Amino acid sequence: MTVPIELPHGPLMIDVAALELSDIDRERLIHPLVGGLILFARNYQSTAQLSKLTTDIHALRSPPLLIAIDHEGGRVQRCREGFTRLPPMRGLGELWERSTQQALAAAKSLGHVLATELRACGVDLSFTPVLDLDWGRSGVIGDRAFHGDPAVVAQLAGALIEGLGCAGMAACGKHFPGHGWAEADSHVAIPVDERTLAELAPDLVPYRLLKLDAIMPAHVIYTNIDAKPAGFSKYWHQYLRNNIMFDGVVFSDDLSMEGASIAGDIVSRVQAAWDAGCDMLLVCNAPDAVGDVLDRWHPEFDRVRSSRIARLMSNAAIPMVRDDPLYIAGVNTARLLCA
Repeated sequence: MTVPIELPHGPLMIDVAALELSDIDRERLIHPLVGGLILFARNYQSTAQLSKLTTDIHALRSPPLLIAIDHEGGRVQRCREGFTRLPPMRGLGELWERSTQQALAAAKSLGHVLATELRACGVDLSFTPVLDLDWGRSGVIGDRAFHGDPAVVAQLAGALIEGLGCAGMAACGKHFPGHGWAEADSHVAIPVDERTLAELAPDLVPYRLLKLDAIMPAHVIYTNIDAKPAGFSKYWHQYLRNNIMFDGVVFSDDLSMEGASIAGDIVSRVQAAWDAGCDMLLVCNAPDAVGDVLDRWHPEFDRVRSSRIARLMSNAAIPMVRDDPLYIAGVNTARLLCA
């Protein structure tokens, strides 16, 4: 039996190409700069295959690498066959309009299903909930948003977070300070939000009200506040730490996206996000770029940032209990809202 290499969590989160690890994947995943891995739909075939993949990844290092995924529901659900089909979060907002208590119960049960099914396959974290307000402007956010009212978003997201916690999963709010107003898609463009800080106040409400373990800033430039996108902005990172008093992990959004191109080549982007205050830096869907960063980026180890990442790991094994009442309620809710 191979003994895992003892390495603290590094600041990079990278990806792999296939359903199982290649030799180069294993080599990169034990690099000291790496601390986590993000999964995509291409990495999923079945629950058995996913469990084998996550077991192999976790066995490489001690403490284990953080395994994350974008698994919100609706358009953004990487694992489909063998998993409960989750509705877009707008469905909870619509349910809220009919019955507040039903919506809160539904949100908690959906969070439980989401986390239970992922944790049962060895996935540590989903980048959820989306806290962006539905201003009716952003196509890339759209029905991923719970609601347009920040108080409603906070309550529904809080219930979903409670459900995540029942299955031992942390919560990552995104996209700080708010991507619901900017119309451009940061995957292919550089979105701009011209509002003042006072006008942004509603978008910040969920971040003030919720207990979050992690936050992901938006690849959006808030031109009245800073010339840099939020993920590269020392202003926004300091605002998080000193005004909102957030002490969890700050993830960059994917640094290979077009919205990050303003910072230069991939090494410049990684350095800019690190300098701004990000704890963990995502480089996805760009294997050559990952190799470039591992070869050319040489930051000093930061024990504080590494320890924040370690706090996201759940040490408890989560069995799949399909007769759990909260799980059953979540599955039934999902079916109703997806109908």
